[in-house]
Amino acid sequence: MSKLRPFLRLYRRHSWRLLLGVLLAIVTLLASTGLLTLSGWFLAASSLAGTAGLYSFNYMLPAAGVRGAAIIRTVARYFERLVSHDGTFRVLQHLRVFTFGRLLPLSPAGLNHLRQGDLLNRFVADVDTLDHLYLRVISPFCGALVVIVVVTLGLSWLDLSLALTLGTSMLLTLLLLPPLFYRAGKPSGKIITVERARYRLQLTQWLQAQAELSLYGGIDARRSRLDAVEQRWQQAQRRQASLTGLSQALLLLVSGATVTLLLWLSAGGVGDWPQPGALIALLVFCSLAAFEALAPVGMAFQHLGQVFASAERISEIIDQVPAVRFPSVQDVETPAPGTLALEAVTFSYPNAPSPALQRLTLTISAGETVALLGPTGCGKSTLLQLLTRAWDAQQGEIWLQGRALKQWSEPALRAAVSVVSQRVHLFNQTLRDNLALAAPGSHDDTLIAILKQVGLEKLLAGEGLNAWLGEGGRQLSGGELRRLAIARALLHNGPIMLLDEPTEGLDAETERQILTLLHQVTADKTVLMVTHRLQGLDKVDRICVMDQGEIIEQGTHRELIAKGGRYWHFQQRFTL
Repeated sequence: MSKLRPFLRLYRRHSWRLLLGVLLAIVTLLASTGLLTLSGWFLAASSLAGTAGLYSFNYMLPAAGVRGAAIIRTVARYFERLVSHDGTFRVLQHLRVFTFGRLLPLSPAGLNHLRQGDLLNRFVADVDTLDHLYLRVISPFCGALVVIVVVTLGLSWLDLSLALTLGTSMLLTLLLLPPLFYRAGKPSGKIITVERARYRLQLTQWLQAQAELSLYGGIDARRSRLDAVEQRWQQAQRRQASLTGLSQALLLLVSGATVTLLLWLSAGGVGDWPQPGALIALLVFCSLAAFEALAPVGMAFQHLGQVFASAERISEIIDQVPAVRFPSVQDVETPAPGTLALEAVTFSYPNAPSPALQRLTLTISAGETVALLGPTGCGKSTLLQLLTRAWDAQQGEIWLQGRALKQWSEPALRAAVSVVSQRVHLFNQTLRDNLALAAPGSHDDTLIAILKQVGLEKLLAGEGLNAWLGEGGRQLSGGELRRLAIARALLHNGPIMLLDEPTEGLDAETERQILTLLHQVTADKTVLMVTHRLQGLDKVDRICVMDQGEIIEQGTHRELIAKGGRYWHFQQRFTL
């Protein structure tokens, strides 16, 4: 139950709406019970009155009562659905915002052990499952409890012993049936939650890897694994369905036994009426209608296992403490170009056998362009992640503008640093939307000018900024993707620019064009470029060669060539 507390607190924001939904559900149940009770008594009493009762029996009041109860039930049911679902959707809205708000500070340290499909499944499917708590558990249980109290009190005016018999039977059913089927359904509910997530994850991987699986003949093996997961999922669903049928059968058995007992007890008289007549029909139909209020409760608690399992899966993520915490001061003023400094910085990834950076010291002056060169895995990209505070160094200090990086608020840091990442992500939206991500509210003229500046004016042909880029920008070449990433960075216009392998995977001519473009557009900025390629390094202000998390040599292109060290060896291999 402790896993549900953070989510139950969100219900307080909409407590009045949710309480109104419960109240309308109670009114609906009472109107249904009253309708069936009054109708049964009215038909039985009319039959007993016969033709002789045409003038002595009052047909008008019961008929009006039946119509009134039917109207109340219909109206109450409509507004109950409207209010309850509106409240549930509002809770889900805040629940998603709450969950996403807890996820963001965890990235990437707290989420790198999760696959994207699993994370998405927790955020969507598991959050959706939590809506069962109100619609299937809280509201039906409250409604059934109130019906038991009202029916027992109402029938006590006719016969106290019969009322207590019915009330006791219903109360015992309400108290015993839900825990019984909760325990019975908890294992299969957990299996359904886990296997559902596993199935969706494997299905997504299977669809994304169709080309590779077809080339290497792995479709059948992957499909068999998917089928095995689906079978376990379906077996758990069948067990849940069997339990649902069993709960309904037990409810029918208890209901039938209670009605039979009431018939037997009322045969000798009801209250002060030794010959109860139509009152027997009233008791029978009232019992049947009252037990209908208990029908959803057994099934609801049976599925409660899925709710707890989903809450646990979400809590596994949101209960984590963020590895990086920003100050609460919201200083978003964009600073002027300044220095970057790292002093004896050491960093290790969790469970890594060796540090990614070891006592690294580096100072970059304002307006200087520095290239970090080294083999894959030497710590270049890790250094960029530390500068953007995706991670925090375990030892040492990083300074920006003469101020410790940890003292910068997140808005201020994001405004100061523009990043061109190695992998450019485009959303399945228009060209305008993908550009405006870096500078929301930018005028179309500004966007067009930036596109022309980076040499992407041909993208404006046809639909212009309204052109749909598609999933991941599939219609764009590698060079166009890089140029679009640079356009975003220019729109963002931070005084410090971090470039992570900006020419990775490009042909020599496109690489030359991208480097020339970067040299032109970053002339007034402080630039740190990570690369393991040698093209264009003769134009940067300084080159730092890294190996095993350390800077082993640094200087200009000419100085490092004259030195004959590691950089000179790189150049020799590149020439060959």
